[in-house]
Amino acid sequence: MTEDFRSDRMATPEGKGNAKGRFERAWDGYVKGVNKIAGPITNPLAKKVGAAGAVDLLGFWLVWQTEGGFDGLRRLGMSRSSIYRRIGLFRKFMGVHPDEYKMPGVTINVAAYLKGTGIPVKV
Repeated sequence: MTEDFRSDRMATPEGKGNAKGRFERAWDGYVKGVNKIAGPITNPLAKKVGAAGAVDLLGFWLVWQTEGGFDGLRRLGMSRSSIYRRIGLFRKFMGVHPDEYKMPGVTINVAAYLKGTGIPVKV
């Protein structure tokens, strides 16, 4: 008969972490680096609106920038009322319109983005 180890306590939920591979360790290093740079920006926002709300607002800003603002969001299928509601929330928590907001440490190359999507770029 084999011994049943299910009730034995482990030091941590991960055990000793031996199964954690290079990818996970590399990912942990990446997350630490991103949090060092983005944390001062995202943490205050996350405390105000919660993590999901912060991700939603910052994602909205990114799509606003890459898709061409109001018209681009409409082209993607977002309703006018949803766009206005998100603009209002963005202004409430970030203090400026998404057109005017500049995220420290983040630059957006719209031409490279559009090239990657296959959308023709007008120069």
